[in-house]
Amino acid sequence: MYFITKSGLCIYRMRGLRDTNYVRIRPMKTPVVFMGSPEFSLPTLHALTERYQVCGVVTQPDRPSGRGKQLTSSPVKQVAMQLGLPVMQPQKLRDPQAFETLRQWEPDIIVVAAFGQILRQEVLELPRYGCINVHASLLPRWRGAAPIQAAILAGDAQTGISIMKMDAGLDSGPVLSQCAVAINPEDTAGSLNQKLAAMGASLLIETLPGYIEGDIHPQSQDEAFVTKAPMLSRQQGELDFNQPAQYLARMVRAYHPWPGCYTIWKGQSLKVHRAHAIQTEHPEPGSRLIMDGKPAWITSSGILVADELQPAGKRAMLGEEFLRGNRDWAGG
Repeated sequence: MYFITKSGLCIYRMRGLRDTNYVRIRPMKTPVVFMGSPEFSLPTLHALTERYQVCGVVTQPDRPSGRGKQLTSSPVKQVAMQLGLPVMQPQKLRDPQAFETLRQWEPDIIVVAAFGQILRQEVLELPRYGCINVHASLLPRWRGAAPIQAAILAGDAQTGISIMKMDAGLDSGPVLSQCAVAINPEDTAGSLNQKLAAMGASLLIETLPGYIEGDIHPQSQDEAFVTKAPMLSRQQGELDFNQPAQYLARMVRAYHPWPGCYTIWKGQSLKVHRAHAIQTEHPEPGSRLIMDGKPAWITSSGILVADELQPAGKRAMLGEEFLRGNRDWAGG
């Protein structure tokens, strides 16, 4: 873990929140507004409420969800309501009424973790200590909305958390602290999201006291190393067997659980939840075959083997079980 202090760059070993050899945790009177929406945001919200005066929570509006399209609150709203915290759900944060509510909450600092909206300059300048973002990458690598997926898809050996002071750009503000974690071969976006969510909360709580007291000095990002991770769409999950099998296997991991990977089988979507690559040369990318008792596809380089699939309208199943109901897989 890296802390950037007035005296330069200091390196510390990552420690858990309960280990007080490195960090003395004490309640702080600093009023904080928290902005976040998905599951990733929850550990940070919980950590803040245990240590700071959270005077308000901003999250995305309720959205239709599921087959019945019932209005569903964000995970952050659900937890904030349970904690008895004031909640605001503006369609756009640039709404004058939304800004007025923020102003009335009088935060000394705003903490953002996967909120989903861009903050205007007047919001960035509102709190005494500015706006701090918990970002799921080692900035400047993977700025944008989908850094976890991008890191897995690119085959990165590691990723991490950056605690950043926000500016008007997209994840371009100076960094306060960072912590790295290895990306394991079995990691999916879902499993890595959970690791980074916990790490982000821990690193934020370790960083804020030093930042507020002026001991941690923000460091500008090196623009020469910027990479971008734009928002994903469901259509991006379609498997293209003209790509190498290793890339497609990473894609399955990167896009699980959302947007998910799929191909077309008998005119319907066939979701691929887990898969692995075998390096071997075959002609005709896209051709189907059976490999080790599982459905597989020939790609431009190697074979993609499906370990778990989900046919349209059915439950997820192992590759071997899928083949028992689709005996024409290789020849159909």
